[in-house]
Amino acid sequence: MCGGFTCSKNALIALNILYVVVASILISVAVYGQASSLVTNLPIVGGILACGVFLILISLLGLAGAVKHHQVMLFFYMVILFLLFLVQFSVACACLGVNSDQQKMLAQQGWNQVDMDVREQVQQRFQCCGFQNLPPNVTTDHPPCDIRNCCNDLPDCQCQPCMEKLRETIDRAFKLCGGIGLFFSFTELFAVWLARRYRNQPDPNYKEPHAIFPRKNYLY
Repeated sequence: MCGGFTCSKNALIALNILYVVVASILISVAVYGQASSLVTNLPIVGGILACGVFLILISLLGLAGAVKHHQVMLFFYMVILFLLFLVQFSVACACLGVNSDQQKMLAQQGWNQVDMDVREQVQQRFQCCGFQNLPPNVTTDHPPCDIRNCCNDLPDCQCQPCMEKLRETIDRAFKLCGGIGLFFSFTELFAVWLARRYRNQPDPNYKEPHAIFPRKNYLY
C-alpha cells in the first residue's frame, strides 16, 4: 500500500533525484540569464544560481537520510529545505515582478561596474555600441565602436545601443528564472511534509538488539 514505509522511502529518494535535475536546470537558466559579462552583476539571477547550488547539496543530504532512515539527517534536511523554499519563493516572485524599467536599471548598474574590456566584448558579441543612446561625441562610458561589425558596411548605418539588443534576452531570462523557481519551490513544501512523515514511520526491517541476541534471565 502506498503511504507505507517503503513507499515513502522510494518517493523521497525519487523526489531528491528530481531536485538534482531541477537544480541543474536552475543553474543552466541562471547562466543563460547572465547572457554576457554585463548581466553577470544582476543580483536576482545570482540568487537563482545560488538556490540551484544549495538545492543540489540539500538533495544529496536528503538522499543519504532517506536511504539510511537517519533521523538527524532528515531533521536538518527538513529545516534547511524549508528555509530554501522561503528564499527561492521570494527570489522567483522578484524575478516575475521586475518590470522593464527595473530591468534597465539593473542592467545599467551592471554596465557601470564592469571595465572597458568587458564592455568591448559585449559590443562585439551583440553588435551594439554603448549602453544607451548617446551623442556622437560622448564615448567616455564605452570603448570605440566598430561600425563595420554593426552595419556590415551598409551606408548611413548607426549601431544600436546595447540595451536594445539585450532587452529581450534579459526579459526572457527573468521570466524563465521566475517561472521555474516558483513552480519547483512549491514541491519543496511537499518534500518537507514527506520527509517528516517518513521520519516518523517505523522501519519494518529494523530489529531490536534483544531480538537478535535474546537477553537471558538470571535468577539471583
